[in-house]
Amino acid sequence: MKIVIITLGYLLFPLLIIAVYKKFAFAKKVGTVMLAYAVGIIPALCGWLQMDGADSTSFENVQKWIMNLSVPIAIPLMLFNCNFKLWTKSLPKTTAAFFGGMFSIIIAVVSGFFIFKNTGIDDIANISGMMTAIYTGGTMNFYALGSSLQVDPNTITLVYTFEMLVTFPLILFIVSGGYKLFRKILPYKDESVSLDPVEVQNEDTGLENYSGIFTKKVFPKMLLGLAISILFLGIGAGLSFLITGKLNELIIILTITTLAIGASFSKKIRELPKTFELGMFFILIFSIVVASQFNIQSVDSSALTMLYFVLYIMFTSVILHLLISRLFKVSGDLFGVAHIGLLCSPPFIPPIVAAMGNKKVLISGIVIGLIGYAVGTYLGVALAWCLNLLI
Repeated sequence: MKIVIITLGYLLFPLLIIAVYKKFAFAKKVGTVMLAYAVGIIPALCGWLQMDGADSTSFENVQKWIMNLSVPIAIPLMLFNCNFKLWTKSLPKTTAAFFGGMFSIIIAVVSGFFIFKNTGIDDIANISGMMTAIYTGGTMNFYALGSSLQVDPNTITLVYTFEMLVTFPLILFIVSGGYKLFRKILPYKDESVSLDPVEVQNEDTGLENYSGIFTKKVFPKMLLGLAISILFLGIGAGLSFLITGKLNELIIILTITTLAIGASFSKKIRELPKTFELGMFFILIFSIVVASQFNIQSVDSSALTMLYFVLYIMFTSVILHLLISRLFKVSGDLFGVAHIGLLCSPPFIPPIVAAMGNKKVLISGIVIGLIGYAVGTYLGVALAWCLNLLI
């Protein structure tokens, strides 16, 4: 009975999180993923989710099934609304900001791998791939890669905890006026990107706009998007069986990502309403489950080394990106949205833009985040594979 109640909590708490997010300003600043993480980790720290004997095994199987299904379903849903043609309309400075951010993150992760590889961090090659994924595409890519590389769930939670401890202060710094420092370092002018406003989400509400999601006009079309996503998952599973004779999560993730990007070029699929928000719902489910698996006993001296590893990647990537942006005369505001777009994903862009009071960089930030969504998984997989060869 306890397992059933907890499972229902996994599935229903995201609805509560969304309701809180819609109603309270503080929730919009914290973000839905952080709220989901708190919902999962608090009962884990209090010991409320501990099971004994056969119940423990059954509960772990339930958690595994939820994790294995939620992210593969979420990925296509979150990519369907992305118009990747926007990238071709973007300005050269936006291109420089994007590639500068990607290059700085790769250098930071690879150099961090060599510096920390003999310091006792278990599975550091795969963790490096995961860090590349989250810093080029956000939480979705991080969880997708961690799951496909079969990284220990406790390690995933630990790394994500430290990543949030490092990233959240950076966001607060920028929102509370830190962008003015970037403007002094990069004192260049911004140029706006002229686009059809239908092509992007309403900039006053941000990317996570859950209003009207259950209306008769929206809900059936949103479910169509869900059906297509499940179809892609089935194709990925079938291809996995065909190639390996079993379910291989890496093949599945890469397959559904590729299919979703291809589908996004269809205007009919791209205009299906609220698929991004539905995808976020599944990400919230996954976030709660992963956080609920956290074991406080795993935080020891070696975990602190993990924190130093994450800190190194963060500071190195920011400094390198600043230097590259200075070289290509990227403005301070464009640098800010580019770095946050890569590190934290598109939903974080509107609050940053609102704090800056500069709507000219809104589209550029969103475009950079969307491209990061698309390439982050591939890049993380490639880097993890290469670094594993060097161990």
